[in-house]
Amino acid sequence: MNDEREVLDVLTTNARESLADIAAQTGLDEEAVADAIASLEREGVVHGYQAVVDWDRTDEEKVRAVVEVNVELDRETGYEEIADRIAKFPATHALHLVSGDYDFAVEVEGASMQDVSRFISEQVAPMPEVTQTVTHYIMETYKDGGIRFEDGDDDDRLSVSP
Repeated sequence: MNDEREVLDVLTTNARESLADIAAQTGLDEEAVADAIASLEREGVVHGYQAVVDWDRTDEEKVRAVVEVNVELDRETGYEEIADRIAKFPATHALHLVSGDYDFAVEVEGASMQDVSRFISEQVAPMPEVTQTVTHYIMETYKDGGIRFEDGDDDDRLSVSP
Protein backbone atom coordinates (compact mmCIF):
# COMPACT_ATOMS: atom_id res chain seq x y z
CA MET A 1 0.00 0.00 0.00
CA ASN A 2 2.98 2.33 0.44
CA ASP A 3 3.51 2.55 -3.35
CA GLU A 4 -0.24 3.04 -3.78
CA ARG A 5 -0.19 5.84 -1.17
CA GLU A 6 2.52 7.68 -3.09
CA VAL A 7 0.51 7.32 -6.31
CA LEU A 8 -2.62 8.57 -4.50
CA ASP A 9 -0.74 11.63 -3.27
CA VAL A 10 0.20 12.53 -6.85
CA LEU A 11 -3.28 11.78 -8.26
CA THR A 12 -5.03 13.93 -5.63
CA THR A 13 -2.77 16.84 -6.55
CA ASN A 14 -3.22 16.40 -10.32
CA ALA A 15 -5.10 13.42 -11.73
CA ARG A 16 -3.97 14.32 -15.27
CA GLU A 17 -0.31 13.46 -14.62
CA SER A 18 1.05 10.93 -17.09
CA LEU A 19 2.30 7.55 -15.92
CA ALA A 20 5.85 8.74 -16.69
CA ASP A 21 5.42 11.87 -14.54
CA ILE A 22 3.93 9.89 -11.65
CA ALA A 23 6.78 7.40 -11.92
CA ALA A 24 9.34 10.21 -11.79
CA GLN A 25 7.69 11.76 -8.75
CA THR A 26 7.35 8.50 -6.81
CA GLY A 27 10.51 6.69 -7.85
CA LEU A 28 8.45 3.79 -9.22
CA ASP A 29 8.59 2.50 -12.76
CA GLU A 30 5.66 3.16 -15.11
CA GLU A 31 4.43 -0.44 -14.92
CA ALA A 32 4.31 -0.27 -11.10
CA VAL A 33 2.37 3.02 -11.33
CA ALA A 34 -0.12 1.52 -13.81
CA ASP A 35 -0.53 -1.55 -11.57
CA ALA A 36 -1.06 0.64 -8.49
CA ILE A 37 -3.69 2.76 -10.25
CA ALA A 38 -5.49 -0.32 -11.58
CA SER A 39 -5.46 -1.88 -8.10
CA LEU A 40 -6.76 1.32 -6.46
CA GLU A 41 -9.60 1.54 -8.99
CA ARG A 42 -10.45 -2.18 -8.70
CA GLU A 43 -10.52 -2.01 -4.87
CA GLY A 44 -12.81 1.02 -4.92
CA VAL A 45 -10.24 3.35 -3.36
CA VAL A 46 -10.31 5.60 -6.43
CA HIS A 47 -13.87 6.19 -7.61
CA GLY A 48 -13.25 8.60 -10.44
CA TYR A 49 -11.43 11.66 -11.70
CA GLN A 50 -12.95 15.11 -11.79
CA ALA A 51 -12.01 18.61 -12.78
CA VAL A 52 -12.22 21.32 -10.12
CA VAL A 53 -14.22 24.10 -11.77
CA ASP A 54 -14.51 27.74 -10.73
CA TRP A 55 -18.12 28.14 -11.86
CA ASP A 56 -17.98 31.90 -11.27
CA ARG A 57 -15.68 32.15 -14.30
CA THR A 58 -18.14 30.40 -16.63
CA ASP A 59 -21.43 31.40 -18.22
CA GLU A 60 -23.09 28.48 -16.43
CA GLU A 61 -25.37 29.49 -13.57
CA LYS A 62 -24.98 27.08 -10.68
CA VAL A 63 -26.15 27.48 -7.10
CA ARG A 64 -24.52 25.45 -4.34
CA ALA A 65 -25.60 25.04 -0.76
CA VAL A 66 -24.60 23.11 2.32
CA VAL A 67 -27.62 21.68 4.08
CA GLU A 68 -27.61 20.55 7.70
CA VAL A 69 -29.95 17.58 8.12
CA ASN A 70 -31.06 16.22 11.47
CA VAL A 71 -32.67 12.80 11.66
CA GLU A 72 -34.29 10.60 14.26
CA LEU A 73 -33.50 6.92 13.89
CA ASP A 74 -35.84 4.07 14.73
CA ARG A 75 -35.13 0.37 15.19
CA GLU A 76 -35.55 -0.42 11.49
CA THR A 77 -33.73 2.56 9.98
CA GLY A 78 -30.05 3.48 10.30
CA TYR A 79 -27.83 6.23 8.96
CA GLU A 80 -26.78 4.08 5.98
CA GLU A 81 -30.35 3.71 4.73
CA ILE A 82 -31.06 7.44 5.02
CA ALA A 83 -27.74 8.24 3.34
CA ASP A 84 -28.58 5.85 0.47
CA ARG A 85 -31.87 7.66 -0.15
CA ILE A 86 -30.34 11.15 -0.08
CA ALA A 87 -27.31 10.16 -2.18
CA LYS A 88 -29.49 8.85 -5.03
CA PHE A 89 -30.73 12.33 -5.94
CA PRO A 90 -28.80 14.04 -8.76
CA ALA A 91 -28.89 17.35 -6.82
CA THR A 92 -26.81 15.76 -4.05
CA HIS A 93 -23.21 16.67 -4.84
CA ALA A 94 -21.70 15.31 -1.62
CA LEU A 95 -23.04 13.72 1.55
CA HIS A 96 -21.29 13.35 4.90
CA LEU A 97 -22.32 11.89 8.26
CA VAL A 98 -20.90 14.41 10.74
CA SER A 99 -20.49 14.88 14.46
CA GLY A 100 -21.89 17.90 16.25
CA ASP A 101 -25.24 19.64 16.21
CA TYR A 102 -26.64 17.86 13.16
CA ASP A 103 -26.30 14.44 11.55
CA PHE A 104 -25.66 14.95 7.83
CA ALA A 105 -23.95 17.68 5.81
CA VAL A 106 -25.36 17.58 2.30
CA GLU A 107 -23.76 19.58 -0.50
CA VAL A 108 -26.45 20.40 -3.04
CA GLU A 109 -26.26 21.87 -6.54
CA GLY A 110 -29.06 23.39 -8.58
CA ALA A 111 -29.71 25.84 -11.39
CA SER A 112 -31.21 28.39 -8.99
CA MET A 113 -31.91 29.02 -5.31
CA GLN A 114 -35.48 27.98 -6.02
CA ASP A 115 -34.30 24.61 -7.41
CA VAL A 116 -32.20 23.97 -4.31
CA SER A 117 -35.03 25.03 -1.98
CA ARG A 118 -37.54 22.89 -3.87
CA PHE A 119 -35.23 19.87 -3.68
CA ILE A 120 -34.83 20.23 0.08
CA SER A 121 -38.51 20.95 0.77
CA GLU A 122 -39.94 18.31 -1.59
CA GLN A 123 -37.38 15.49 -1.46
CA VAL A 124 -35.31 15.66 1.73
CA ALA A 125 -37.49 17.29 4.41
CA PRO A 126 -40.50 14.98 3.85
CA MET A 127 -38.46 11.85 4.66
CA PRO A 128 -40.03 10.40 7.82
CA GLU A 129 -36.73 10.33 9.72
CA VAL A 130 -35.78 13.95 8.92
CA THR A 131 -36.57 16.26 11.83
CA GLN A 132 -34.92 19.48 10.64
CA THR A 133 -33.00 21.01 7.74
CA VAL A 134 -30.99 24.24 7.62
CA THR A 135 -29.78 25.46 4.24
CA HIS A 136 -26.66 27.60 3.85
CA TYR A 137 -26.22 28.99 0.34
CA ILE A 138 -22.63 29.29 -0.84
CA MET A 139 -22.05 32.90 -1.78
CA GLU A 140 -18.42 32.72 -2.93
CA THR A 141 -15.90 29.88 -3.30
CA TYR A 142 -12.29 30.58 -2.42
CA LYS A 143 -10.99 27.01 -2.40
CA ASP A 144 -12.47 23.73 -3.62
CA GLY A 145 -11.01 20.26 -4.01
CA GLY A 146 -7.80 21.47 -2.38
CA ILE A 147 -7.32 24.11 -5.07
CA ARG A 148 -7.41 27.80 -4.23
CA PHE A 149 -9.32 30.04 -6.61
CA GLU A 150 -7.54 33.33 -7.11
CA ASP A 151 -8.70 36.40 -8.93
CA GLY A 152 -5.18 37.35 -10.01
CA ASP A 153 -5.12 40.44 -7.77
CA ASP A 154 -3.04 39.64 -4.69
CA ASP A 155 -3.79 42.91 -2.89
CA ASP A 156 -7.44 43.14 -1.82
CA ARG A 157 -6.89 46.16 0.42
CA LEU A 158 -8.65 49.38 -0.43
CA SER A 159 -6.31 52.15 -1.45
CA VAL A 160 -6.36 55.13 0.85
CA SER A 161 -5.14 58.56 -0.14
CA PRO A 162 -4.64 61.50 2.24
